[in-house]
Amino acid sequence: MSFETTNPPGARELLEGDDGWIYLDVRTVEEYEQGHAPGAYNIPVVFRSPTGEMSPNDEFATQVAKHFPADTPIVMGCAMGGRSQRACEILAASGYQKLMNMYGGFVGARDPMGQMVEPGWQACGFPTTTGEDPERGYAALQG
Repeated sequence: MSFETTNPPGARELLEGDDGWIYLDVRTVEEYEQGHAPGAYNIPVVFRSPTGEMSPNDEFATQVAKHFPADTPIVMGCAMGGRSQRACEILAASGYQKLMNMYGGFVGARDPMGQMVEPGWQACGFPTTTGEDPERGYAALQG
């Protein structure tokens, strides 16, 4: 049960390569719609309740498996890198072998003092898009 970790520039290099890597954004639907990497799929690893509490998506591994075989190379991204790490752990336990956690995520990782320690996808100036993707957004993938 293992996976590797890279930063946003490393993830972009994988995604632009010829090895078939896909980007799986594991943030909430709301976060995804506010901005994501073009072509990213969205299957949240956790959901945010109306009160702001996070609860696990108990169907995460099942939902991923419906769309991506276990040999699919997947770059996992969230806001900073914590939820994507958890998503990698879940999928690795389900037999996925080509997993890459993107530390820094979409918005960037910060230390306990709030200082940016790894700029995220957006801060790196990489392409972004907003809104629901009719083919790759969670509404299309959860069924």
